[in-house]
Amino acid sequence: MRSLFLCLALIAFTVAARAQSTSDMIKQGVAQGAAQGAKDAATVATEKTADKVTDKILGKIFDKKKKTTTNNSANNNTTANSTNNNSESASTTDNSKKNNSDGSFKTYSKFDFIPGDKILAYDDFSKDAVGDFPATWNTNSSGEVVTASGLQGQWLMVKKQGKFVPEYIKTLPDNFTFEYDVVCNEKYSYYSPFLSLYILSGNNVGKEVFDGTFIPGEKRSGVRISVHPTNGTSNGGTAQEESFDDGASVIKNEINTSQFNSAGGKTKLHVSVWRQKQRLRVYLNEEKVYDLPRAFADNKTYATVLFEIWGDLKDQDRYLIGNIKLAAGAPDTRNKLITEGKFVTSGILFDVNSDKIKPQSYGVMKDIANVITENSSVKVKIIGHTDSDGKDADNLSLSKRRAESVKASLIKDFGIDASRLETDGKGSSQPVDTNNTAEGKANNRRVEFIKQ
Repeated sequence: MRSLFLCLALIAFTVAARAQSTSDMIKQGVAQGAAQGAKDAATVATEKTADKVTDKILGKIFDKKKKTTTNNSANNNTTANSTNNNSESASTTDNSKKNNSDGSFKTYSKFDFIPGDKILAYDDFSKDAVGDFPATWNTNSSGEVVTASGLQGQWLMVKKQGKFVPEYIKTLPDNFTFEYDVVCNEKYSYYSPFLSLYILSGNNVGKEVFDGTFIPGEKRSGVRISVHPTNGTSNGGTAQEESFDDGASVIKNEINTSQFNSAGGKTKLHVSVWRQKQRLRVYLNEEKVYDLPRAFADNKTYATVLFEIWGDLKDQDRYLIGNIKLAAGAPDTRNKLITEGKFVTSGILFDVNSDKIKPQSYGVMKDIANVITENSSVKVKIIGHTDSDGKDADNLSLSKRRAESVKASLIKDFGIDASRLETDGKGSSQPVDTNNTAEGKANNRRVEFIKQ
């Protein structure tokens, strides 16, 4: 009986520790910093041994390669690491049978996320050397750019406690969308930590961003969104949201989700965050998990985006972060198309080297379909565009085929009369942004709807 009580007490303590709030974590950070130096010296040999074991275990999942520089030649559209127009704006392609698929328009039928109409930042780590920490990020920990079996492109792999800051994000508008993909290994441990995203007031550079008390100490406002691929059982994962106002926690909630579940093979997650002034919506794949009317404190300037892991992961565990996209604006499809005569979007995504529309495009497709349906006398020309990577002839053909796919979907999935739609493609001949940056290329990969 005594042993039974001891076991129950241990389980209760573990669950309580895992549910620890960010404010509790901050308090621990102060004491933890003082002991970190001694801890690091004592664990170097252990960590090296663990890394060797981990690499053997995960060799088939996270396919680490020797340090190389990315091939940026014109022919890179045949490689998995390219950022050319044949890639979708936010790729979540996964050819592994074990990982969850992207779903279909049917499963995304209630997905109402609409990305911003101007891409401010786009990062797929294609310009970073495999094995390096990304040059435009900062950290108080470690991480490295990797490729992974069954996944397109390059990813930032993190496994140690710390903060990971994309320093190219300097300011955030009142209305924006932020998207990213996260991948974990199968059998991810319940006792490994959450991956958290913070969107905060204050600066994203300097020692204060790495301070253990960086929220209450600087009276920051904003939100934390955390995901974990387990929930203590085998039927799902966990999501958390916490809001801060002048350093104090004011809203906090934890929910279960079926979208991220390492035990069930659902090891890849697309996270979509939508801010409209104070309002916050969060989507995990097609599921809207939070819709909070006053998550963001009013009259604050938000400028910091960072990821955090609170605690080292168990030996076998990893997170991969990729396909980060920040976009500004609250699209007004009806006004753009009916009044101004043209609606442009980079939110219709396609499979790599394909004209197949990705299910995450459902919100945009439904939005444009509603406008066309409500204005029954309007005819629309759909025009596809690409960036300048690859051959001109290939880009032209791809842009035309993608425009045709959009037309076919509007007819089949949304009941638009075919006689009201026509298509064309311009390839890379009409850029709206530079083709020298990842975000510029993402803006050039677009679909236009022209009122006839």
